[in-house]
Amino acid sequence: MPPKLKAPFPYFGGKSTIAAAVWERLGDVKNYVEPFFGSGAVLLARPHDPGVETVNDLDGFICNFWRAVQANPNELAGLMDWPVNEIDLHARHRWLCRQPDKSEFVERMKHDPDYYDLKRAAWWCWGLCAWIGRGWCEGEYFGQGSPENYGDGVCEGSAKLPQLRNPGQGVHRPPPEVLAERAISAQLPHLGDAGVGVHRATITSHEALVAWMLALQSRLRRVRVCCGDWSRICGPTPTFKCGLTGVFLDPPYCSQERTPEIYSEESLTVAKEVAAWCREWGNHEEMRIALCGYEGDYDLPGWEVLAWKATGGYSTIHPKESRRDNCRRERIWFSPNCLKPELSLNIT
Repeated sequence: MPPKLKAPFPYFGGKSTIAAAVWERLGDVKNYVEPFFGSGAVLLARPHDPGVETVNDLDGFICNFWRAVQANPNELAGLMDWPVNEIDLHARHRWLCRQPDKSEFVERMKHDPDYYDLKRAAWWCWGLCAWIGRGWCEGEYFGQGSPENYGDGVCEGSAKLPQLRNPGQGVHRPPPEVLAERAISAQLPHLGDAGVGVHRATITSHEALVAWMLALQSRLRRVRVCCGDWSRICGPTPTFKCGLTGVFLDPPYCSQERTPEIYSEESLTVAKEVAAWCREWGNHEEMRIALCGYEGDYDLPGWEVLAWKATGGYSTIHPKESRRDNCRRERIWFSPNCLKPELSLNIT
């Protein structure tokens, strides 16, 4: 049996914990739009039969993976079915960053909705599940990195020896003292029996991995996966002109208290643009909008604000005290036309 339907890779800021509360307020909308798709936790948790669904992400690797799932889940599973190997992790990281057609690949992802690269998709997902901390596929591909940390544009920190922890324990993150210092050595393979994503201990056979990809393909069969700026799928045509529309917005948070550089495509300002869009369209009778952020990030009069507690994720690169504070600052703003539950509860 495949595992519960979710992305086969870890992702900062995934909203699986709060997905049920989101759908309670969006309801069974005819049209659904998710401009910052990431791991797709909310869409994958939808309790209704899907209608028209459009998702988007600026990260070409993310969009490429989801398109590959839709188009060729069997071969994708075959290429992902590989044990955690430190040498392979470094080699594949450099290969993904240094492909000579990397810029053309991104442009084609943006302009050709049917294009995908199977090998890139499989190796990206496989590596993301073995990598600890930030930095996977950073460097030349995104034009990021500073010379002292990334040398020729490819993150080199992972060349250090792997962390070892007690036998039998899954390793999802380094010790807090290492994370607090944001050491480059955090970019190392997960070691332990539990594993992450496609390396989970519950994936006991190749057939189980194939079943997982087939289940995702079935769910995503009619989902339109776009790659580019969030606003491209938030105009009238992709939204309310398709009927009653639910929009789930989870942009990189604008709060200066959260750590920058945790997304491959990073921005500390796009959330302000998203908030302006929400103020413009929040009262439209055919729109139900959910916007994620930290307490105090947005001023949206008339919107319901739901408090909930996050579990951590890559936010653990903050010191322990800050992490504890931020996980309790999570909020979702719901526009006035969202459904009103009989009991509005804080999700803690």
